[in-house]
Parts: sequence; structure tokens; C-alpha cells
Amino acid sequence: MRDHEEAPYIVVERDSGGGLGSFVLGALVGAGLALLLAPKSGAETQEELKGHARKLRSAAEERMREAQRQFEERLDVAREGVQSRYEEVKQAVSAGRSAATEARGELEEKLQRSKAAYRAGIDAAREVVAAGAEDGEPED
Repeated sequence: MRDHEEAPYIVVERDSGGGLGSFVLGALVGAGLALLLAPKSGAETQEELKGHARKLRSAAEERMREAQRQFEERLDVAREGVQSRYEEVKQAVSAGRSAATEARGELEEKLQRSKAAYRAGIDAAREVVAAGAEDGEPED
């Protein structure tokens, strides 16, 4: 007598990567089993297989259209992301150039003021030296 624990059991595993290849393989195995177990004549079986083949082709075409549509949607999203990043980088470069031009202008202005102050200092020193020479003071 058999115990319930000795009863056969079936393990079902799910694979998230099953794609068109698994579908086609399953369809072919199903068609082969149908041929072996079908109580129909050869002509009837051929017609039935042709019908199944048409359905399989139609289903495969539909899956390909859906996959293509999803691919195009993802490609559009990626393009939009790239375009957005490109615009951000373009704006950042433009802002950097503007800041650099402004900083250069400010530096040139400060340099001109420094040169003017230096020249004024030199001129003032010459005047002091010249005034001292006129007063009869010895030069250093």
C-alpha cells in the first residue's frame, strides 16, 4: 500500500527570460505530440498543422511588433534623455564662457588700475627725488 508521501509530484519553475525561443520550442513540441496522439487521417492532420502554423506565425509576428514598439519607445526615451543632457551641458559651457569673459574683463581692469597706481608711485618718487635735488639734498 502506498503512502501519500510517496505520491509523485511535479515541480514547476518559472523563468522570466522565456522569450520567443521558448514559445516556438513549446509550439513545436506540442505539434509533435499532436501528431503522435492524433486519431485523424494524414490529410486532416496536415490541414490542422497548417492552421496551427498560421496561428503560430501570426502570434510570432504580433510579439515581434510589440517588441519593436517597446524598443522604439525606449529608444525615444533615451534620445530625449541624451538631448536633455546635451542642452544642460551646452548651457553650462555657455555660462562658463560668460563667467570667464567677465572675470577676464575684471582682471584686465584691475591690472590697468595697478599699472596706473605703479606709474603714479614712480612719478611721485621721481618728483620727490627731483625736488630734493633742487633743494640741495643729497640723493640716496
